Amino acid sequence: MKDFQFPSNRSFLMQRTGDISQLAGAKRSILADGKAQGVEAVDIKTGTGFAFTVLPGRGMDIAWAEYKGAPVSYMSKTGVVSPAYYESSGGQWLRSFFAGLLTTCGLSNVGGPCEEDDPVLGIRQYGQHGRISNCAAEQVGVTQEWHGDDFLITVTGLMREACLFGENLTLRRTICAKLGENRLSVHDVIVNEGFAAQPLMILYHINFGYPILDEGSRFLCASSKIEPATEIAKSDMDRFSQMGAPEVGYRERVYFHEPIGDAGGQATAALINDRLELGAYVRFNTGQMSKLTQWKQLGAQEYVLGVEPGNCLSVGRVKQRERGDLETILPGEQRTFDVEIGILPDRDAIAQISQEVGSAA
Repeated sequence: MKDFQFPSNRSFLMQRTGDISQLAGAKRSILADGKAQGVEAVDIKTGTGFAFTVLPGRGMDIAWAEYKGAPVSYMSKTGVVSPAYYESSGGQWLRSFFAGLLTTCGLSNVGGPCEEDDPVLGIRQYGQHGRISNCAAEQVGVTQEWHGDDFLITVTGLMREACLFGENLTLRRTICAKLGENRLSVHDVIVNEGFAAQPLMILYHINFGYPILDEGSRFLCASSKIEPATEIAKSDMDRFSQMGAPEVGYRERVYFHEPIGDAGGQATAALINDRLELGAYVRFNTGQMSKLTQWKQLGAQEYVLGVEPGNCLSVGRVKQRERGDLETILPGEQRTFDVEIGILPDRDAIAQISQEVGSAA
């Protein structure tokens, strides 16, 4: 079948369909199997072959994503896990890390587990990558409506990270996609509803998998500085952008980027598979998030490239403070974060984004 694009004409499309769900829309459900039982899900399709699943029951994160039947996101061996099974201590977060297209990390810790002394609560332990991904959303809403000639599909929800005598942070998320497009947008508003300033760490753990990730795939990002996180990453520095085949026993390589934005502050990173003429990209604003963590994990079964914009690095709360750039959010303060994730469906789209990233560099 020859590729086609839907005309941006509401009347034209409504004359040719009985219900818009024939082309695009959202479908709500509750997952019912195994450890995923009870997790609310929203399946979204845009009509182009781009489809993804939002999980209000898991922090409004995004699990499966595909384009014309080809998987885009990496799904870990844990599968989707209900917050009822969340283990907060140490690195046990990994037992519920389904990865997916997006896992949100934060809001009080990003990176490895650590502990700090609190004047009221004493020693507080902060588990790996924080709690927010394991907070089920409340005030969940799904809308599907025309705005002029644009049919928009939107999912909203509110997560709260709170502790008696501790923080009271809310994250209100809006995920939006449009009929006829190969992209989605994530708009987050974080508010400190408490009466004391709190550290704020957020990182968007975006995970691309096979077949976009494969031997010969390449990572694109315009960066003013790249810092290897470990000695093994440093030893492989000249290959940070090159992807190989899965290896048994592969040890992750993590690189910290200082991304370069365009005149409007927009930075773009992408994973390209030239053989398939297919890719995926992440776009974010460097004024909101000045850091990008690249997680290159090419192990057998753990075969994934993480592209992770954030307002911090994935080093943990204590080390981020020691680096001198742990951000705080004041009482009543509101912070916004925006991320766009999209598909590069052909050679022309790949060439365009390659030029865009090259120009920024």
